[in-house]
Amino acid sequence: MKIYNTLSHKIEEFVPNEPGKVSMYTCGPTVYHFAHIGNLRSYIMEDILEKYMRYSGLDVKRVMNITDVGHLTSDGDTGEDKMLKGAKREHKSVMDIAKFYTDAFFEDCNKLNIKKPDVVEPATHCIDEFIKVISSLIEKGYAYEAGGNIYFDTSKLKEYYVFHNFNEEDLEDGVREGVEKDENKKNKADFVLWFTKSKFDDQELKWDSPWGVGYPGWHIECSCISMKHLGERLDIHCGGIDNAFPHHTNEIAQSEAYLGHKWCNYWFHILHLNTNDGKMSKSKGEFLTVSLLEQKGYDPLVYRLFCLLSHYRKSLVFTWENLDNAKVQYQKILAKTASLFKDDGGNIDFVMLRDLLRSFTDALDNDINTSNAITALYDVFKADTNNKTKLKAIEEMDRVLSLDIIKNAKATESESEQAELPEDVAQLVKQRAQARKEKDFALADELRDKITALGYKIEETRQGTKVTKL
Repeated sequence: MKIYNTLSHKIEEFVPNEPGKVSMYTCGPTVYHFAHIGNLRSYIMEDILEKYMRYSGLDVKRVMNITDVGHLTSDGDTGEDKMLKGAKREHKSVMDIAKFYTDAFFEDCNKLNIKKPDVVEPATHCIDEFIKVISSLIEKGYAYEAGGNIYFDTSKLKEYYVFHNFNEEDLEDGVREGVEKDENKKNKADFVLWFTKSKFDDQELKWDSPWGVGYPGWHIECSCISMKHLGERLDIHCGGIDNAFPHHTNEIAQSEAYLGHKWCNYWFHILHLNTNDGKMSKSKGEFLTVSLLEQKGYDPLVYRLFCLLSHYRKSLVFTWENLDNAKVQYQKILAKTASLFKDDGGNIDFVMLRDLLRSFTDALDNDINTSNAITALYDVFKADTNNKTKLKAIEEMDRVLSLDIIKNAKATESESEQAELPEDVAQLVKQRAQARKEKDFALADELRDKITALGYKIEETRQGTKVTKL
């Protein structure tokens, strides 16, 4: 498998530190509000990456943080803590906000068939780890205290801007919206490891530390949670491209300063989901959520397919028209799959199956090209082989795509057949299904006889209940 490594700026063969095993870290949500579908594009593509690695036989351990403290509203370590902002907005405690939006995030993930990581760790559970690493960075001369806060000293590094060829002048204070100058910093790029002084006095979450009562900065959280669960050498770190700088840049700086060696070999960044007005964000008023898509009649898996139709390293423009096109494609996939159930006899042709799956794996081996993987799925329908082989190929591909193709195709077939039945027959079929569910088999038999008397045969197949005209 080859992936584009943002750290080297080129496509590389993926070779884990330990043969057959992969340590994967993905930046989790800051749980102060619902995730918008732009956030969720990143998690969908990370899910594809993880599932394809597992499909390829790799033993993956994936860790994700939950940011429930320390993420300020500005890239420049200024502004209000986002968690406090959410608490004020809803007149709740920070921990109540964190629990509610953490649960909401994983509910959205479930609707999108995004697998929950093996380890999910809230930042508030790891205060001791943060203090340990920060203390070591101070001892090694990589961190300093100023104005009551602890800062990382970027001037001590041979190279800081690892993802982009930034010049220091390019990062003048105020260039990015909302960034205010921090007079405590020795260098413009320095960042906070631990806050003890804040421009707001009502920070709800604070802990004792060697430097006074305070709370961690955002960047230190991911480094420590990753090292806690995945050790000192990380295979691959994932996230949205907006996290490359400063968040991931700062993670590398502090982690490698602490460890004394290279920390992470591969960086996997997903580009933005944009609207016609630019990057999708929560600061623009109403934002698009999975629940809103459902309210408008879209299956969340249509949005998953919408994301898979584009390469993860290309910005994706969301419009309702584009989502409608994905909906049409999803319905077409289900309808074509449903048609295969009508004659799925014969034996699986394993030679043909291997060839069909090779096109699919070739696409994903080539920098997780999901667009070409969907093309390989369509090629299955046109293949010169029996339907049982085609269904097996679809089933295998969907272990990675996670579009519930077989399951929803069966439902589509059943709905289609029911729609063609006369109303009186359809009602009897519905009543019989309820009787079987309630284990009233005598009534179910009686209803079956009535259906037969009306000229229809009803039988149970491995695809579900089937009704045909006699």
